[in-house]
Amino acid sequence: MNTPARDDATGREWRLDRLLGRPVVNRNGRHVGRIEEFRAEQNGGRWEMTEYVIGVAGLVERLGVGLKLLIGQRGGGYVARWDQLDISNPDRPLLTCAIEDLRRL
Repeated sequence: MNTPARDDATGREWRLDRLLGRPVVNRNGRHVGRIEEFRAEQNGGRWEMTEYVIGVAGLVERLGVGLKLLIGQRGGGYVARWDQLDISNPDRPLLTCAIEDLRRL
């Protein structure tokens, strides 16, 4: 995906392909999962990031039904709101909250 997404906290635009598959760590450096899917809403003429899907469940969501049939319905993952993930360094996305604050998939 070559469409830039805007981070409304900073007003910056990001290329989503730079974030896809990047490992997410928490403040202690613990691996949480990889960014596997994005959720955005259109606001006027632009798209605004609303959520990041982290982990295997995000991969299943992105690749669709075929993968669900292959690996089953199981697969862990989290959904982080746009404000729960610091992407100021796209090479090292950082969780800004406790893992327990994320929605589980």
